[in-house]
Amino acid sequence: MSAVLPTEDGRLFVTDGGMETTLIYRDGFELPQFATFPLLDDDAGTEALRSYYASYAQLAAELGAGLVLDTVTWRANADWGEKLGYDEAALEDVNRRAVALLRELRGDEPPLLISGCVGPRGDGYVVGETMTPEEAERYHDPQIAVFADENVDLVSALTLTYADEATGIVRAAMRHVVPVVISFTVETDGRLPSGQALGEAIEQVDQATNGAAAYFMVNCAHPTHFAHVLEDGAPWLERIVGLRANASTKSHAELDESDELDSGDPDDLGARYRSLRDVLPRLAVVGGCCGTDERHVAAVAHAVTR
Repeated sequence: MSAVLPTEDGRLFVTDGGMETTLIYRDGFELPQFATFPLLDDDAGTEALRSYYASYAQLAAELGAGLVLDTVTWRANADWGEKLGYDEAALEDVNRRAVALLRELRGDEPPLLISGCVGPRGDGYVVGETMTPEEAERYHDPQIAVFADENVDLVSALTLTYADEATGIVRAAMRHVVPVVISFTVETDGRLPSGQALGEAIEQVDQATNGAAAYFMVNCAHPTHFAHVLEDGAPWLERIVGLRANASTKSHAELDESDELDSGDPDDLGARYRSLRDVLPRLAVVGGCCGTDERHVAAVAHAVTR
């Protein structure tokens, strides 16, 4: 029996916040290449991840909300794996163990959706070398195949910088018959790092895949970066179901150069989500990205349900 996705459930779903920034700045872990999956090879790291996930499960229970949690595999693809010393077999193993870790949290309440997390081939802040949709499908297929074999509830591709990579990911998920969510990041002007308008990117992916993505999200940007491009009444706004904003108003370039965590203002972030709900008619999934933690997600969830 397939899981009921946020688009079908009718209740609010929350996600976690900024996993990497929390582990680095609050928990004191070093994350080479900004990758969390190597923590699964360390007992202390694995326990920290359990504690991290459990805090959001507790929050969802207190809110009476659904919960979407991503595996720690945003960097667990071939290029990043090679940089960290993981070959194809090791990557398959760590992707499977990442799903298993989330299964430990599975319970009846709140409903927990396990999301196999896919990250961009490149940095996530800049486009870098691009792929055609066909190349992207081949590149991301091994990781998505593992997630499908592990019976995840959905695959979420986060921090994507251009539409062709997103199209390839959707096609790979279609081949393996697993629901897929596409999340773009944007710069301070509300455009993707590729320069394309957000709405155009969503429409391009939908046209190339016959609308196969379960829904779209925006992540790793502050609401002030993209609120102005959400054109009231535009058809593509109905495809945005999730938001995972940064705590900071800084640009990607500024965040990349910063040595200190900018955790922003949780209440202000909540208020901005609340205003965005008025122009995003299907908003059902809220969480955070860089610099956010349980305080921010709680403030956001309370604000959008107020």
